[in-house]
Amino acid sequence: MANPYIERVLVSEEEIKKTVTRLADQINKDYNGEELLVVVILKGSMIFAADLVKELTMPVTIDFMRASSYRSGTASSGFINIKQDLGTDISGKNVLIIEDIIDSGNTLHKLKELLRERNPKTIRICTLLDKPARRVTPVDVEYSGIAIPDEYVVGYGLDYNEILRNLPYVGVLKREIYE
Repeated sequence: MANPYIERVLVSEEEIKKTVTRLADQINKDYNGEELLVVVILKGSMIFAADLVKELTMPVTIDFMRASSYRSGTASSGFINIKQDLGTDISGKNVLIIEDIIDSGNTLHKLKELLRERNPKTIRICTLLDKPARRVTPVDVEYSGIAIPDEYVVGYGLDYNEILRNLPYVGVLKREIYE
């Protein structure tokens, strides 16, 4: 049965699984058994992070942040709101920020700056999806999954007004839904 919100599937469940494995392999090689603190950016990254962390071979600690540059609607506001900060001291630790999608770059640029001030040993970013056409603020992404076109996507953790996160794939939201 087709989903009434979805125009088409952009990234299949199978492609997501292959991407998660590829990214985990890169991370395992780069950290080579060193301890890693994974910082999951809520809410959208939770499903991706859960799948990715299961494939990591080093000792992993997990913490969470909530940050957003979206107030409502489909476009970044440019204003970054930290809604939940870490409960972990990251000083001297290898930190991997896990994000579902990089759009404008505003949120991750600000988060990386904020966390860098806390003196981690290393700080890197891993994202499942990247929309390079929407980049406003440059951000270094060490582990990038899939570059996608400038379309409103949902599923696999990504939402539209808090729904559709539970789809096992990434789909393009029908334009008439959000316009």
